[in-house]
Amino acid sequence: QVQLVESGGGLVQPGGSLRLSCAASGSIFRRDIMGWYRQAPGEEREFIASITPGGTPNYRNSVKGRFTISRDNAKSILYLQMNSLKPEDTAVYYCNKIPPSRYWGQGTQVTVSS
Repeated sequence: QVQLVESGGGLVQPGGSLRLSCAASGSIFRRDIMGWYRQAPGEEREFIASITPGGTPNYRNSVKGRFTISRDNAKSILYLQMNSLKPEDTAVYYCNKIPPSRYWGQGTQVTVSS
């Protein structure tokens, strides 16, 4: 059984930072490309960033230079360091593999507002 548990979201002012975590268990993570997705109200869920098991990252253009994805393979934890946050980053953030499995966690809410 796959379980994905996201945490670390919150309310932050524009220009602020947050670090998200995703704890994975079950038949997922170790050999998978893992990624972060987000879904804003009224929008489709979109890809944000991914990282290979060996640590090679890939980012959506709108977050390049501001977000950093990393992973701890020993602990099956995925991270997303988010800096210089903007109001348009407001969304629920999810982790999953690339391409996504049918298992989704509850997500973690990120709200960027003054």
